[in-house]
Amino acid sequence: MMDGLPDIEPFRERFQKLDSEMMQDNFYTNQSNVALVTREHQQLGLLLGKYELAEKIERTILENFEILSDPGVDIEIKILAEEENVQLSEHSARVKQEMLQHMLPISKSDGKNIILEIRAGTGGDEASLFAGDLSRMYRRFAEKNGWSTRDMGSSLSEAGGFKEVSFLVSGDDVYKTLKYESGVHRVQRIPVTEANGRIHTSTSTVAVLPEAEEVDILIDPSDLVISVCRASGPGGQGVNTTDSAVQILHKPTGMIVQCADERSQLKNKNKAMKVLRSRLLQLKKEEEEAKYAASRRGQIGTGDRSERIRTYNFPQSRVTDHRIGFTSHNLEGILNGELDELAMALQNADNQAKVDALMLGKQAPSC
Repeated sequence: MMDGLPDIEPFRERFQKLDSEMMQDNFYTNQSNVALVTREHQQLGLLLGKYELAEKIERTILENFEILSDPGVDIEIKILAEEENVQLSEHSARVKQEMLQHMLPISKSDGKNIILEIRAGTGGDEASLFAGDLSRMYRRFAEKNGWSTRDMGSSLSEAGGFKEVSFLVSGDDVYKTLKYESGVHRVQRIPVTEANGRIHTSTSTVAVLPEAEEVDILIDPSDLVISVCRASGPGGQGVNTTDSAVQILHKPTGMIVQCADERSQLKNKNKAMKVLRSRLLQLKKEEEEAKYAASRRGQIGTGDRSERIRTYNFPQSRVTDHRIGFTSHNLEGILNGELDELAMALQNADNQAKVDALMLGKQAPSC
């Protein structure tokens, strides 16, 4: 075992097991399993490569120590060996930190697409306008990352924002990047309707749900009550002419999902089922992670939509993430989708918390 690191052998054995699994003839029959196994195999390969590099560095350091303790070696060579050891020690520390990152368990959800739900909270019209701002922010961030978005449902407010809005975001590592966005987002600004120039505080909630496939969540049809009604809307051709809106009640949980965006009843039902599966998958994850509540206290958050995570302060052009103490004065850029720095800071903070738990001998749960 290398100093400062957990035993490498279980990781080596796991890599060999996945190697054998990937060579089986029937490996590619389950595509969702293929993606997960391939991802873990690649990460373990990187880990073992880093371990070999760390061993090589340590051997060189030991060889240099032998030179330093040899009275027959010239002083100039000893100086070079000492200088090299300083650089090698720094390099070794970086490699070991990278190894610890690769030792973290692969999350089954990280590679999934997401359903992003935004709801206006406290603050009336201003809250619904802020929900619209958040929706635009995430859509622009998705566009910058080459991801695609698809509307899943929305309810407009009279002020022009959203009472609630949800959309599917598809692409590489979407959940891994955006899973930390769940929670209460607070805005402080002067509303357009405020005559006295007073700053108001409003909130909107964000929920990031990993997209669930049918194999992830099996739903008993007898647990569902599906009803249809005439779609309502602001008017126009195709609205209020067919019974296309769909509402699904999941009896065991009391969860209700509605969709009226499409003119087709079947399309609305499919969308509603997709949202329902994703909400049930998230509920299952939350129940599992509740078992690890104590070990998660040091992490950046539980993803609970009741947790206040961030403040957008317009008078000071400031965005503050309260979980990690991150502050940026680029509020305009962030609302235009420039979330990369913040997303990376959140991911790094969570990974470091998991590394610390790993070094304490705790198994950090996957997000």
